[in-house]
Amino acid sequence: METVKKENIPEEFFPDGTPVDGWFYDTRIPGLEELGRQYVLTRYNILDDGKIHTEEIQKLIDTAAEQGGGVIVVPAGTYLTGSLFFKQGVNLYVAEGGTLKGSDDISDYRICETRIEGETCRYFSALINADSVDGFTMCGPGTVDGNGLRSWKAFWLRREWNPQCTNKDEQRPRLVYISNSRNVLIAGLHLQNSHFWTTHIYKCNHVKYLKCHIFSPAEPVKAPSTDAVDIDVCSDVLIKDCYMEVNDDSVVLKGGKGPWADTAPENGSNERIIVEDCTYGFCHGCLTCGSESVHNRNIVIRRLKVSDGKNLLWIKMRPDTPQLYEYITVEHVTAKVQNFININPWTQFFDLKGRTDIPQSRVEHISMRDCECECTHYFNVTSQEEQYHLSDFDFENLHIRTENSGFAPDIVENMTVKNVRVETSLAD
Repeated sequence: METVKKENIPEEFFPDGTPVDGWFYDTRIPGLEELGRQYVLTRYNILDDGKIHTEEIQKLIDTAAEQGGGVIVVPAGTYLTGSLFFKQGVNLYVAEGGTLKGSDDISDYRICETRIEGETCRYFSALINADSVDGFTMCGPGTVDGNGLRSWKAFWLRREWNPQCTNKDEQRPRLVYISNSRNVLIAGLHLQNSHFWTTHIYKCNHVKYLKCHIFSPAEPVKAPSTDAVDIDVCSDVLIKDCYMEVNDDSVVLKGGKGPWADTAPENGSNERIIVEDCTYGFCHGCLTCGSESVHNRNIVIRRLKVSDGKNLLWIKMRPDTPQLYEYITVEHVTAKVQNFININPWTQFFDLKGRTDIPQSRVEHISMRDCECECTHYFNVTSQEEQYHLSDFDFENLHIRTENSGFAPDIVENMTVKNVRVETSLAD
């Protein structure tokens, strides 16, 4: 990618005063011709014929890597596959009218050591996987389709039989999993119908999502736990000009869970994350901290339009995990949501694992400003001092129309409110 000229970079800062690096302003998407030697599926007898082509596509990826890199090109048509593992120097391009479609048979996804739900364990690989790569690009105007309907139905049937079943019990793959990598670009693609989380990045830095359309349905069959973007122990991430509509959270900050999660080497912080100029359809959380997260710092979401969210800012406080959420800014947002801000204990699958005390957590330096919101609950925040402490909240230039205000500034140490108008007329 071209470097943004210094004189064109605005002077901006993250919430704690750290300068925003010029990398965040370079939003050019490379053309196909810039991605290296082209390996077009149909030239290697990988056809739109309804057959599963996992072995053939993986062989093509391996060949491209051995020959110095290039780009796997998915042309017009629908090409079925199981889990694929991209290697250093090999990119992915899905052309207009092209669809790379996942198998709906879990046996087509390799079991391997991976990261899922705040834990490192053996589980199913994603449809698209990349590990320890530098400079991986997946882009194009086409579609990557998880083909998840079969597993969604199976999940809800299992949940009816066993209401305590976990997300992993149904055995379903993610759509994209990228780990231990840097300089990653995901651009232009339609990413849809994932069995499980749609995209998951773990221990990555300098990752951009540009102009993506990420979708999973909430009806007629709900696509369970199909988060749009799961950010897990990552730094320097930009999500810009994307559309997100999923039957769970849109942007989720992960990082680990458990009573000693903050000391485990596989866990860690998310830092310097910007989500901007995005449009949201239905989702559970526009920005969610948790439910497996230990430390998030310097998070900015701005210039968003939200038509049907459950929570604008959702901070899940696990009583079995030490958490620090700090320097989070939400600004210039127009939204229709159930909760403007939601901070409450989160006890799903609670497990202290023998620890006798409750780990202490903090939420501090939260700014919400220049927002116009229609909501059911404005301030859905519960005080729980024995578990977590809230401090240094700044609410400024807000216009809120709500059924229930619930505003309780006394539960926050050092709460600043300036030019906030709350109208409670919606219930009338």
